[in-house]
Amino acid sequence: MNAKVSIVKCKDYQPDLVFAAVKKAIDLIGGISSFIKPQSKVLVKPNLLLAKGPEFGIDAHPEVVRVVIKVLKEINCKLLLGDGSNVWGNQIEDVNDVYEQSGMKRIAEEEGVELVEFNKRRWRGQFPLTSWLDECDYLVSVPKFKTHDFTILTGGVKNLFGLVPGTYKIELHKRYASPEEFARILVDIYAQARPALTVIDGIVAMEGDGPATGGRLRNTGLVFAGVDCVALDSILALIMGLLPQDILTTKEAAKRGLGVSDINAIQVYGEELGQVMGAPFKLPATSIKRNIPRPIVEIAKKLIRFYPKIDYHNCIFCQACVAACPTKAISVKSGRVVIDYKKCISCFCCQEACPASAIKVRKSVMAKLIGL
Repeated sequence: MNAKVSIVKCKDYQPDLVFAAVKKAIDLIGGISSFIKPQSKVLVKPNLLLAKGPEFGIDAHPEVVRVVIKVLKEINCKLLLGDGSNVWGNQIEDVNDVYEQSGMKRIAEEEGVELVEFNKRRWRGQFPLTSWLDECDYLVSVPKFKTHDFTILTGGVKNLFGLVPGTYKIELHKRYASPEEFARILVDIYAQARPALTVIDGIVAMEGDGPATGGRLRNTGLVFAGVDCVALDSILALIMGLLPQDILTTKEAAKRGLGVSDINAIQVYGEELGQVMGAPFKLPATSIKRNIPRPIVEIAKKLIRFYPKIDYHNCIFCQACVAACPTKAISVKSGRVVIDYKKCISCFCCQEACPASAIKVRKSVMAKLIGL
């Protein structure tokens, strides 16, 4: 089985440059009509995490989403735009704030596209997904290329977690607490809702303690497109300086035959992979460095732990972390936000929800001793 992935350079978010790059990326792998039947109903799902402007590099950039919409409009598709963004309460105005601040509301209005809320769901085995999937012929996904404290990479497969409506994301984090378990449920979601096309915004990527305010922006200058999210994530891993199998979702999905992770079986169009691989990405503090000998890691791994900690200098006391915690390990005591580490499962939902970069990483003694 072979997979096609396109890589196209785009130096910044100037609209004409983005249009040319995204259009070229789609055309290189066959053109939009190869994946989407004209006059179909399509759900476009960008990666929306927080109510932050495009300059923060946290959400998929609105100009990338705009071009995807324009390309679909060229074949007369009826379009819906939406995401189950990382809002941790039940206030609908929070979702509207994400749409407003991310630029998606403006894009929807300017392009005449219906902006939808993921307020209805249908159960798919052990998890619910938005019922908009049932009302559309196709799903088109627009992830943001970022590191992630819990999954290392957030790209093609991880972006689909946003199809889980509302606060049930918290429940899934609670039920599937280890990285391996969580990777399996993410792949379950991918198996249920495989996009007809995925276009990845990697013009400005994120490294370090992503995927939110704790990360560091990196000008990668690339747009990616493909159908196989496993192949796309494999390419992203290589650009980060990792192997595809270092990403648990990629490893699990490839094992199930849901996509291609073997670089020799991935056809790359556009830029040559070797020409766009710069210095390795700075990885999240929670990742085990690849230069630690595997025998040492195997012996010490039960003692290697990472936990969130509060940076009180940055904390704005918004209590988003309190609402986000799936095990209720975070609370307010004596006017301060505190973490009960007996309850903490190190899912770092608190870090994703924090708008002020106030959640850092605390390392166990063993993690510090072996240089993590």
